[in-house]
Amino acid sequence: MKTEISLDNMKNTHGRVCRIEGGHGLKRHLACLGIRPNKEISRVASQPFRGPVVVEVDGKQVAVGRGMCRRIWVEVEE
Repeated sequence: MKTEISLDNMKNTHGRVCRIEGGHGLKRHLACLGIRPNKEISRVASQPFRGPVVVEVDGKQVAVGRGMCRRIWVEVEE
């Protein structure tokens, strides 16, 4: 069964980006980082004290702030 959750709440380490809620600026910024709909994404680590979340996309690791993570929706297997 597949479920959509925000990247901020993602406990699994693997999923597929299904949508990004935000304006053109946010979508363009995330696209430059390689985070786009239908891309495979893995959560590598999250920093303590509400720090950034480290994700892996296309073999590279990127740190994404918690505010952006709340706008990235990921489809995961349960």
